[in-house]
Amino acid sequence: MVEIRVNGRQHALDLDPDTPLLWVIREHIGLTGTKYGCGIAQCGVCTVFLNGAAVRSCSTPLSAAAGGSVLTIEGLESREGRAIQAAWAELDVIQCGFCQSGQIMSATALLTQNPAPTDADIDAAMSGNICRCATYARIRSAIKQAAAALA
Repeated sequence: MVEIRVNGRQHALDLDPDTPLLWVIREHIGLTGTKYGCGIAQCGVCTVFLNGAAVRSCSTPLSAAAGGSVLTIEGLESREGRAIQAAWAELDVIQCGFCQSGQIMSATALLTQNPAPTDADIDAAMSGNICRCATYARIRSAIKQAAAALA
């Protein structure tokens, strides 16, 4: 039995500890906002917070989250998360939407650690997130707008 807290709710799971956290979140807990992209931690689509740090849930085993706290896009309610989501909507960042939960989680992690990021900071923080629709310019603008709103 592995116990984890997801979005503030405790779960006791009788699963193989090697099960990727992504599948635990999606298939066993029923939160489908976190998506599967590449399965090898290269695209960022599956980004969640584990004990406050952004991680790729497709390559993070359940055992790494045991006794810990996971935050998914569905539970993102921090000041930074709300600012990012508002900027995303206002600037129409989303095109197909597939990568957006991972993009938003990574952008939130950036603003949590660096409330006034430069273009270089944004590029570095977001470089692990792939957008097949290439909305990178809108993503950068939204992060800047959210940072300004938080200032």
